[in-house]
Amino acid sequence: MSVWTGLFLSAITIAAALLASGHAIIYKRDPRSAALWVIVIWMLPAAGPVLYLLLGINRVRRRAAALRADMVRHRTVPDVTPFPSDLAFEGNPLLLDATHLIPVARLVSQIVERPLLPGNKIEPLVNGSQAYPSMLAAIESARESVCLASYIFSGDGIGTAFIEALAQAMQRGVAVRVLIDDMDARFSRSSALKRLRCNGVPVGVFNPALLPARLKVVHLRNHRKILVVDGAVGFTGGLNIDSRYWKPEDPKAAFSDLHFRLLGPVVAHLAEVFADDWQFTTGERLRGKKWFPPLPSHEGSALARGIEAGPDHTFDRVRWPFIGGLNAAQRSARVLTPYFVPDAGLISALNAAAMRGVEVDIFLPEQSDLPHLHWAAFAQLWQVLEHGCHVWISPGPFDHSKLMVVDGAWTLLGSANWDTRSLRLNFEFNVECYDTELGKQLETLAYAKRVAGRELTLAEVNARSLPIKLRDGLVRLFAPYL
Repeated sequence: MSVWTGLFLSAITIAAALLASGHAIIYKRDPRSAALWVIVIWMLPAAGPVLYLLLGINRVRRRAAALRADMVRHRTVPDVTPFPSDLAFEGNPLLLDATHLIPVARLVSQIVERPLLPGNKIEPLVNGSQAYPSMLAAIESARESVCLASYIFSGDGIGTAFIEALAQAMQRGVAVRVLIDDMDARFSRSSALKRLRCNGVPVGVFNPALLPARLKVVHLRNHRKILVVDGAVGFTGGLNIDSRYWKPEDPKAAFSDLHFRLLGPVVAHLAEVFADDWQFTTGERLRGKKWFPPLPSHEGSALARGIEAGPDHTFDRVRWPFIGGLNAAQRSARVLTPYFVPDAGLISALNAAAMRGVEVDIFLPEQSDLPHLHWAAFAQLWQVLEHGCHVWISPGPFDHSKLMVVDGAWTLLGSANWDTRSLRLNFEFNVECYDTELGKQLETLAYAKRVAGRELTLAEVNARSLPIKLRDGLVRLFAPYL
């Protein structure tokens, strides 16, 4: 190699290192991540920029935004007057003692274009034993339309009942649309995809892999669970269509979860999100009264609003309501989640609430379907325990419940977990509700979990053996990718 060739290669290497480190310094949100990449780039001046190009640049958000860039999203005009965020609780006697939550409504109004709507009824459905029969009954009563989105849709067990109900609805002349995430369709042997298509049910596979590097699709998952019947009855929450949540022969062996039945103007928000996802997946636009009929405005007392979130233009939308609810809490904050791997900001918000005197309860399952996430959670539980948060471990089979209740008046329900995948990578759907009657029901449910579970102590976490601590800590290092 000539001297000039060596100098040229050295110049290229230095230029690449300068560009890569400059990009990390400017665009990395976490300064620790930026500093680590700069060190790697300059310690390995030839390989470092290549590693940063492959692993350090977040292309997920860019790709998600690009995929939907030209799509016209559907929005309905509610038949009821939305509540302005600064007067959200005036005239609602059930919320006179919750005016301190008005800032939460104002915050969500800043990040979500959908209005806060009155007149809704939100009914909790505990476990598959309550949720599945209610969902199937709604499908069986459908006259105009059924739209169903599920992250996991198994074709066996309880899934068979759903396939049959959807097929029979089509035979009655009902317009049916089903959306399944590509992860379930591609990697699950029990996916309902083939059986649905064999029964003539129109099925869309969300975000099929378009690039040769198919593994990229694992970061763009549609984790939403939405069922809307005749545009008027909605279901959402954390429940997949999966036999693990349905064991009538042995109910105590079934996974636990929470789902919700919704009536009122907010149902249009569920239908809008489904229509957008369906149009993105298939190109078909769902419009008209068949999918979006006029909705009654006096079904119940709840103020409610749908919150869609994802790595596209709706980035970080779940995180802000979590923080807003914790900051506004005066008495209590209950957090139910199967996967607890929050970032530093959420940990600080939890601790700040506890140190202000708020009773912060975090409910986690004793058993997990994803052990690595369980390990990552235990690696950082000390950070909330040492500042006064209470962690409760639910015994028995896996508890997949996802819920946040503040002061028994504000509820955030839906599909999002307290981990990086839900906060930044998945397409999620949640609903915020202001309703003390609903809050009381969910507070009772949380109290029952406290009685049935056990409190995890800081001493117990610290007493883990060194190999276990190392295992948990090592997994936590990969928290952004779990």
